[in-house]
Amino acid sequence: VQLQASGGGLVQAGGSLRLSCAVSGRTFERYSVGWFRQRPGKEREFVAATSWRTSTASYADSVKGRFTISRENAKNTVYLQMNSLNPEDTAVYYCAGSPSTGSTLKYGRGYNDWGQGTLVTVSS
Repeated sequence: VQLQASGGGLVQAGGSLRLSCAVSGRTFERYSVGWFRQRPGKEREFVAATSWRTSTASYADSVKGRFTISRENAKNTVYLQMNSLNPEDTAVYYCAGSPSTGSTLKYGRGYNDWGQGTLVTVSS
């Protein structure tokens, strides 16, 4: 299984970016995907996830209302639309995949497969 994250870049505070995670090597329709990030000097943290079973999304409190996760099964791709970005959103963003569903998707241990990360830098 391969996950390819893309879409990172430099953006000013208040701006938007859309990250993409392209998945190959498995049945995408039965594959949950999450986004995590690692801010400078911080541990990796959960950002958002979409469950294949229920198609529901879950979010970290810090991004709720600003970020939206979605999936396009026809393209084997999951997106993370990030709006109202602020400098605290600066991080390397990773997508991860799992056949699991439910609350384990909020934790890194709930995932089997990881992408390489894409850097998001938000300037003030």
